[in-house]
Amino acid sequence: MQKISVIIPTYNRAAYIGRAALSVLRQKKFDGEIIIIDDGSEDTTREVIEELPQQHLIRYHFNERAGVAASRNYGVSKARHPLIAFLDSDDHWCQGKLVRQVALLQQNPGYDICHTGEKWLRRGRHLNQKKIHQPREGDIFDHCLQICGVGMSTVLMRKDLFVEFGGFDTAFPCCEDYDLWLRISSKNQFLLAGEALIVKEGGRADQLSAIYRRGMDKHRIYAIEKLLGSTILNTCQRQQAVAELEKKCTIYGNGCIKHGHTAKGAHYLALPEKYK
Repeated sequence: MQKISVIIPTYNRAAYIGRAALSVLRQKKFDGEIIIIDDGSEDTTREVIEELPQQHLIRYHFNERAGVAASRNYGVSKARHPLIAFLDSDDHWCQGKLVRQVALLQQNPGYDICHTGEKWLRRGRHLNQKKIHQPREGDIFDHCLQICGVGMSTVLMRKDLFVEFGGFDTAFPCCEDYDLWLRISSKNQFLLAGEALIVKEGGRADQLSAIYRRGMDKHRIYAIEKLLGSTILNTCQRQQAVAELEKKCTIYGNGCIKHGHTAKGAHYLALPEKYK
């Protein structure tokens, strides 16, 4: 088993952080490190972490509030090992996740990143995924344009790849993962362990997906604009990006107009013409 640095950002998740960390410690043959970045918690997060077993494997950092993107970047900067994995503090891993992914990377030396399937729970109940949400393998750029095609807590990747693409953009209050997977998938293929090897729980008001639910398309539009303003896309990818930009701008722009923001809506409806 290769040594792995697991980065867990957290903020006021005392009720969940212990379960997340234990799901890492219980991975078969795990002897890497768990880097917990506490983004200014005001609850008993520190006390929960101090009660966890195998303290020699846990490195806890308390920082002033900076957001999840900055927290993950900071965690990677502290990572000692060449492989890194991400885990959101309210998710947890199934047994065998890391062993399965490390084996896949070893069997496929041309790949630098691997993700897995997810089991979704909403308020404790199993949630069926639509076909569009099923993770994919190989060239997943077009899928990543449509949705965030890679689950944050599923990723195992080489640290060098993360550094090469500049990590998470801290300008994003949410959708920072959408932005990073877009950039990486434009140049790299993804391995997939198709089994559901993480448990993702939703339905709570404190989650970013709930806080920014109405504004997510705006941030995804910005991520696509960033790509189109760069030089990393080939001709086919650029066409795919413009087509997806038009879809997202149509939905978001019409939504703005529907809610009385006429000028804003008109701006987004006209935006794709800039890149055609």
